Amino acid sequence: MPPEAPLVMPVQDLSQWDAAARRRPSRAETRPWAARAFVFGGAAALTAYGTLQMYEVISVSGGATALQYVLLVLFTLTFSWIALAFTAAILGFFALLRAKPEPAPPTALATRTAVVMPVYNEATARTFAAVQAMREAVEATGLGDHFDWFVLSDTTQADAWIAEERAFLKLRDELGPEARLYYRHRPKNHHRKAGNIGDFVSRWGAAYDHMLVLDADSLLSGGCIIGLTAAMEADPDSGIVQSLPLIINRNTLFARVQQFAARIYGPVIATGLTIWSGRDGNYWGHNAIIRTRAFAEACGLPDLKGNPPFGGHILSHDFVEAALIRRAGWGVTMLPRLEGSYEESPPTLIDLAVRDRRWAQGNLQHARVIGAAGLAPSSRQHFATGIMGYLASPLWLAQLVIGVALVLQTAWVRPEYFSAEFGLTPVWPRFDPVRALQLFGLTMGILLAPKFLGLFLALIDGAVRKASGGGIRLVLSFLIEILLSALIAPIAMLIQSGSVFQILAGRDTGWNPQRRDDGSIPLSDIVRRHRWHTFLGLLTGVAAFAIATSLFLWMSPTILGLVLAIPISWASGQLAWGLALKRFGLLGTPEERTPPPVALRAAELTARNARHGFDDADALRTLHADAGLAHDHAAMLPQGASRPRGTIDTDRTLAQAKIVEADTLSEASAWLQPKERMALLHDRALLDRLARLRAA
Repeated sequence: MPPEAPLVMPVQDLSQWDAAARRRPSRAETRPWAARAFVFGGAAALTAYGTLQMYEVISVSGGATALQYVLLVLFTLTFSWIALAFTAAILGFFALLRAKPEPAPPTALATRTAVVMPVYNEATARTFAAVQAMREAVEATGLGDHFDWFVLSDTTQADAWIAEERAFLKLRDELGPEARLYYRHRPKNHHRKAGNIGDFVSRWGAAYDHMLVLDADSLLSGGCIIGLTAAMEADPDSGIVQSLPLIINRNTLFARVQQFAARIYGPVIATGLTIWSGRDGNYWGHNAIIRTRAFAEACGLPDLKGNPPFGGHILSHDFVEAALIRRAGWGVTMLPRLEGSYEESPPTLIDLAVRDRRWAQGNLQHARVIGAAGLAPSSRQHFATGIMGYLASPLWLAQLVIGVALVLQTAWVRPEYFSAEFGLTPVWPRFDPVRALQLFGLTMGILLAPKFLGLFLALIDGAVRKASGGGIRLVLSFLIEILLSALIAPIAMLIQSGSVFQILAGRDTGWNPQRRDDGSIPLSDIVRRHRWHTFLGLLTGVAAFAIATSLFLWMSPTILGLVLAIPISWASGQLAWGLALKRFGLLGTPEERTPPPVALRAAELTARNARHGFDDADALRTLHADAGLAHDHAAMLPQGASRPRGTIDTDRTLAQAKIVEADTLSEASAWLQPKERMALLHDRALLDRLARLRAA
């Protein structure tokens, strides 16, 4: 590791977030008030119009029942959500129509940047291949001397830890003494990724002007890394510059749908967000460059009072860090048109649901943060957007339930002839079917407009159109994405609603590593995950058909998606289906037709690393067989922290007892539990005892 250059990060108390030490913004900073007036004013006007039309739908008889008013409130909330996305997409669309070519990357830099990749039980072959590919791409620009490379491990599995050290030592030997490549493993993954980055900044942050934060699936071209660094250098008041990662390397059906949508629609939405946010932007936790001084001064995160899921460590730390940096007076901006920023996506619907459950908890935690003193209004809006992103599903579900209840009331409940208020007609819920159909058309138009705008931009851009398979294939891909998204939407609604209900009930999600390969999920797991979705779809379909044929037809898209939940989820993870569409040129993207050089190099290095067996070896056997590796592993261990008198490390004690009792390596390997293996790997004395065991 490099010499430590400590930079203190004071942990803040949420009750004391009063911005007492924040820097005053520069007078040169401009706020995009016109763009915000268009986005939020337009969304408010659309919402008011939609709400008025909905009231006209439900008040045919001159008034509305209490249940109809509940439906009106739910409609207003969900309609406002899609109206805001619509107006932001309109803004981004016109900006991209008038966009000029991006300038060439600079040829000189004046600052030092640390490129940091936090890892947590990841596939080692892929992780170090990505680091090497990105490093080679930066070196090829001639500006490699301005960057140091860090792999920051929070891994809690023994085999993965030793695999990381093997890969690091091999790569360091290959690159030579001037590699500026470093590896650190934390004994305890306190505060997870936020704590991992915080530990880096506290130890080494002062040695670097900036840090470029990655995820384990991140890939950035050399030009993108140089471009982000140059943007930070050009703006001394900037705290975070976020790139727009595009999804690449995906082959399952579900992942290819996500990859296509992110490439064709994503730039429209991201550009609109960038314009109205201005310097009050957001941070997505990776593929972004951060000024280390700003991060150290502003981003010491507190533990929220109480227990998880709403208390404890802040899971979605990135939004909070952006808000705190902005509150301290630093700019938070995004470069959505900077090319060369890539990531990967979950391969199946179930994998997305696992990740989404953690994100749901993290975003709902922001309800505890959104009212903190001194935050910029736009930062609060980012929090509100994240929260609403997960509340929208239960609101949609409640809207469907209320709609069914109203139809039931109309069909089976006798009208109230003698209400509290005098009237000549009975009080019963009635609807205007013509207005209802018009409002449905308006809602679907607003919902799908960002996708149509993205498709239009892709069709008029000759390079993108050709690289996506041509105009006909691009339109067919668009229709496939619309169809699959419509079928998946009700399943995702129930999954997200279940996540929200679990969080409200006090269930903590924990933090599981993300599955990144293209392997499918066993059918038994798919059935177990989706059997209740299928049952609910069948029950809803039968009930809707029994009540009224019109109700069944109105709910048919939702019913169909739920009834087919198991086959849809199974199909989502099928590699063969995704590759079949790829052979026909469907759901293609420019990055798939002409893969970025950094991605090709990373794939080549991943295959090479896989041949070395980094991810297949047993940690204890590897250390026992390789004395040099065992020596280097012991040398990289931190000095043991002293424990308070009277405390016992149970895992170490058990590991010691078992390693002393064992006569052979096989016995020790069979006896030791996962936590005991980690305890052994942290203890030099036990490692020495392991080395003296007979191999068999």
